[in-house]
Amino acid sequence: MLNFELNENQRMIADMVRDFGAKEITPFRKEWDDKQIFPKYLFKKLGELGLMGVLVPSEYGGSGFGYMEYVTAIAEVSKLDPAIGLSLAAHNSLCTGHIMTFGTEEQKQKYLPKLATCEWLGAWGLTEPNTGSDAANMKTVAQKEGEYFIINGAKNFITHGYSGDVAVVIARTGEVGDSHGMTAFIVEKGTPGFKGGRKEDKLGMRASETAEMIFEDCKVHESQVLGNVGEGFIQSMKVLDGGRISIAALSLGIAEGAFEASVQYSKERHQFNQPISRFQGISFKLADMATQIEASKLLVFKAADLKNRGEKVTLAGAQAKYYASEVAVSVSNEAVQIFGGYGFTKDYPVEKFYRDSKLCTIGEGTSEIQKIVIAREVLR
Repeated sequence: MLNFELNENQRMIADMVRDFGAKEITPFRKEWDDKQIFPKYLFKKLGELGLMGVLVPSEYGGSGFGYMEYVTAIAEVSKLDPAIGLSLAAHNSLCTGHIMTFGTEEQKQKYLPKLATCEWLGAWGLTEPNTGSDAANMKTVAQKEGEYFIINGAKNFITHGYSGDVAVVIARTGEVGDSHGMTAFIVEKGTPGFKGGRKEDKLGMRASETAEMIFEDCKVHESQVLGNVGEGFIQSMKVLDGGRISIAALSLGIAEGAFEASVQYSKERHQFNQPISRFQGISFKLADMATQIEASKLLVFKAADLKNRGEKVTLAGAQAKYYASEVAVSVSNEAVQIFGGYGFTKDYPVEKFYRDSKLCTIGEGTSEIQKIVIAREVLR
């Protein structure tokens, strides 16, 4: 059964992130956001704290924690800067998670220690310019030639697509639309024919790099295949089941950050000779925000608990991601309203939470895709 008390590790992680963030994140987040700076050096420091390999077993140089600690880490980082939380989630859940779950012992020994310390930053490539939710119709193709696969095509909206040191890439090795016609490959930066492309100019999450990955006759040895040929899409769906929990945690952190700023501001801001928190119009907003956040938290930690116990998380992960991401948007929207004119300026953090929150309803499966997943599961 779910234990609602934070365990000792979770408390330690929360304290560590707050201390680290006060020095290394909060003072710089406005500049990173304004100038779209991706602070790659910061992730090396997060690697030293053990946050880039939270779920990686200690024998591969990771922290060896479970999903409870993992969602705590993401939520706490996202309270400070959601863009950093997003990069943390993508590195841990997608690239590292895929290799950890489906890699051979040799592949794990080779890549996990580098990823867990963030000596190497990870990227994960499924989405393409013409296939977002419709991943089975991908155009990136890998053709077998002797011991090698030759990859041609492009991926877009890839976190760390340009700066990543190693990527897990899904390419088509069979027929279009065949869910067993795709294969996952580990491709290192510097492999001839593989390069980062255009960096996206985004509404929010501007300190998290989103870019294209381009493959032109990129030659990858068969030893770089993850699992079996033809299993890439099936693997990806399993990776996304866990990845959705991390986006739910990211959403939770955004909502908590926007809410905490709103509570503080509503006590400090005076109108008509009293703090605005005393007005029912404001206090009822805070009541709704607090309740929605609590419900998000329960869904997120329920999904994390199931994942820890090795249970199927397709339904719980989709519900947590769908609900928490919509709450992040709604709570940050109300936060801007509570701040009034100041909420519309960059002098206060809520406009950034507002912009950053929208990605959560889109990335790793839109809210509409989550509803399809949820409906399919409840109608089984």
